[in-house]
Amino acid sequence: MAEQSPIRIGILGAARIGKSGLIAPARSVPEVAVVGVAARDPERARHYAARHGLAHSFESYDAMLADPNIDAVYNPLPNSLHAEWTIRALKAGKHVLCEKPFAANAEEAERMAQAASETGKVLSEAFHFRYHPLLARVKSILASGEIGTVRHLEAAMCFPLPMFGDIRYRYELAGGSLMDAGSYPVSLIRFLADAEPEVTGAQAVLISPQVDRAMRADFRFADGPTARMMSSMWSRVLLRIFAVVKGDAGELRIHNPYHPQWFHRLYIQGRNGKRVERVPGDSSYVYGLRAFAKAIREGAPLLTGPADSIANMRVIDSIYMKAGLKRRGT
Repeated sequence: MAEQSPIRIGILGAARIGKSGLIAPARSVPEVAVVGVAARDPERARHYAARHGLAHSFESYDAMLADPNIDAVYNPLPNSLHAEWTIRALKAGKHVLCEKPFAANAEEAERMAQAASETGKVLSEAFHFRYHPLLARVKSILASGEIGTVRHLEAAMCFPLPMFGDIRYRYELAGGSLMDAGSYPVSLIRFLADAEPEVTGAQAVLISPQVDRAMRADFRFADGPTARMMSSMWSRVLLRIFAVVKGDAGELRIHNPYHPQWFHRLYIQGRNGKRVERVPGDSSYVYGLRAFAKAIREGAPLLTGPADSIANMRVIDSIYMKAGLKRRGT
C-alpha cells in the first residue's frame, strides 16, 4: 500500500449495514476506498457489488482475505462470527473495523485483541458515535464543572424491531436487545464516566429462552456515582434514545447521542443557567472511518480500540449474568 494511496477496504458479508456503515461515509473520506465484497453466496456478492458500485466481488470470505489488494476489512457479520473472522482477517494481514458489539463475550474479545497485538494490525470497534463532535462537547462541559460533581448517569437505546425472525433475536448468533441496542448505552455510560462500572442489578424481558427483547441494568462506580442503562427492541417503550448526566449543580441531557447527524439536541442546566445547544458536524460514521484511517496511516490512538472493546464486553457479560441469563457464545 503506497503511503498516499487510499486504504482499500473489503466488506465481509453482504449486510445491509454496509451501505450506511461504510460505503456512504467512505465517499467523504478520501483516505479509504471500498473496493469489494465477499458473501457466502457468490451470486449475492456480485449483486451487492453491482448495486453499490464496488469493483470486485469475491467467491468466499477466504478469497477476499487472500487478496493482497485488500488492505482492511469491515466485519458486519452476525455477532457470533465477529471473533472468528476478525482473527482470520488480522492473521491474513488485514486491518479490521468490526461492527458492534465487538464479540459474543469478553473472552472472544480478548482473543481478538491478542491477534491484533501479534499481527501489528489496527483493530477498531465501529462505535462511530464516540468520534462525533457532540461527544467531545459533552465531555468538555462535564470537565468544566458546570453541572458540578457527577452523581448519576442514564442512557437508553430503545426502538421497535417487530421482525422476530431477525438474526438479532437468535441466541446462537449472539443476539439479544443488550447485544444490539444495549451495547450503545453501555459504551456511552463508560465513556462519559471515564471509568468501569460494577453491575449491581439487571432485569431482562425475554422473547424466547435466553434472548432478551428488553434489558435494564444498574451500575455503581468506585468513586461514588451510579448509572442505569436501558435497551429494547420490542417493549412498551417504542422509541427512547437519550442520555442524561446528573450532577450536584445541575444536569445535562442528550437527545439522540448515537446518530447525531439525523437529529440531536443538548440540554444543559447548571451554574451558567439553562440553554440548548446543537453541535454541527458530519455523519458520525464519517468521523469513525476517519479515525480508523488515521490509526492505520499514522498510528493515532483510537477511542474504540481493543482494550475499550474488551471492557465493554465485560460489562455486557456481567449484565447477562446478573439478569440470570447465559452470556452470549456459551
